[in-house]
Amino acid sequence: MKDVPYIYLHEYSSYEEYAEIQRFHNRRKLDKVFADISTLDSIREVITSRIPQSNGTILSGICHGARNGYEVKYFNDSLPSCSVIGTDISDTALDFENMVVWDFHDENHEWTGSMDFVYTNSLDQSWKPYDAIDTWLKQLKPNGLLFIEHTRKHGVEAACEMDPFGVLPEFMPYLLCERFGNRIALEIIKSTKSNLKEIDAWIFVVRKCSV
Repeated sequence: MKDVPYIYLHEYSSYEEYAEIQRFHNRRKLDKVFADISTLDSIREVITSRIPQSNGTILSGICHGARNGYEVKYFNDSLPSCSVIGTDISDTALDFENMVVWDFHDENHEWTGSMDFVYTNSLDQSWKPYDAIDTWLKQLKPNGLLFIEHTRKHGVEAACEMDPFGVLPEFMPYLLCERFGNRIALEIIKSTKSNLKEIDAWIFVVRKCSV
């Protein structure tokens, strides 16, 4: 077996180059869906069992890099009393219900501290992954949960101009703990994707800690 680095990050000449490439591939793959029912069901079970919801309260969530809003619709349909929106850097997001045009690296003060959960399967599309994760953690309520779905398709060998960030799934916990330390608590849930020929998925469940 050839040696493969644990982590890779593609370099761009500018933010404008990065953003335009992401928009181009979004339009090219607009009808493609990476999220799947099996993995989303596992996440829904965690949300319903871990996030308190009293009578009359509405859970809030955001899905980053959601392209055509598939996962947004799933959570809105499957979670009772839930309001979920999605983001994508491309203006094609406006063609789908509950989607907004937004670069997920950027802070939106209206979202800060307001989300019960954040979900993404698009960390590989980040040119500044630590900044993105930091932004997502800031969006969580004190008991909120960040779900990062990761597969071998998010690994180093798949990283490229389109998907600039690659890391081996087995190395991801070390990366998160090294970067965020005692600011987070981490749990790993394994799933098998139902839409991509039984590909394994790692769901990294991240919770903010008081330090």
